[in-house]
Amino acid sequence: MPEGPSIVILKEETQHFTGQKIISVSGNASIDINRLQDQTIREFRTWGKHFLICFNDFTVKIHLLMFGTYRINERKELAPRLSLGFSDGELNFYTCSVKILEGDINTHYDWSIDVMNENWNPKKAKLSLDKVKNKMICDAVLEQDIFSGVGNIIKNEVLYRCYIHPESLVGKIPDEELNQLISECSIYSFEFLYWKKKFELKQHWLAHTKKTCLRCNLPFHKKQTGGKKRRSFFCTNCQKLYE
Repeated sequence: MPEGPSIVILKEETQHFTGQKIISVSGNASIDINRLQDQTIREFRTWGKHFLICFNDFTVKIHLLMFGTYRINERKELAPRLSLGFSDGELNFYTCSVKILEGDINTHYDWSIDVMNENWNPKKAKLSLDKVKNKMICDAVLEQDIFSGVGNIIKNEVLYRCYIHPESLVGKIPDEELNQLISECSIYSFEFLYWKKKFELKQHWLAHTKKTCLRCNLPFHKKQTGGKKRRSFFCTNCQKLYE
């Protein structure tokens, strides 16, 4: 599943379609796709893992889910979920969720919980974590209504940076460490964006998919952790378990 930084890249790659009229539309999405015909794109936005195509009185929300992809000015053999044609190119989405959000997009989203948004509010994240004290931190970090845009790669890297075991209970982690983790969720997301645009993201992974802890020179543990059962890679020697 693409994480927040990858959706920001999608937004940057489609900017040249801003202000353009859709001259053709097709696809097997379960929305009234004909509504998009001859509509002019006002702007592209992102909220976490959501890609937003904004028009005057509605927005098309694209969620790439686990296996979704997109192509700009090219196509796959697979039938598109949504295909938008312009006078100078096309935008195609595959194996994704497509929905229409009516009215002002600002009524649908809280921008302050998106770790890459200019309105990101770490204090709000802390208040939300205080309400889930019995949840494992590996689950809490992936909650999109707390850390919108954070995915499993960011989770593993941030927990390693912060020396926190993924199965630690939120309420047992000291505030200083918790505040550092909150900050790192945003910091690492922007580093992720920078590295991915340079095609060197995997070179910077310290924990995700790794077999050995670089700090301790000990084997990493690989385990499906928390209620979400997502893969965690961690060192039991330097990542403290708070329980």
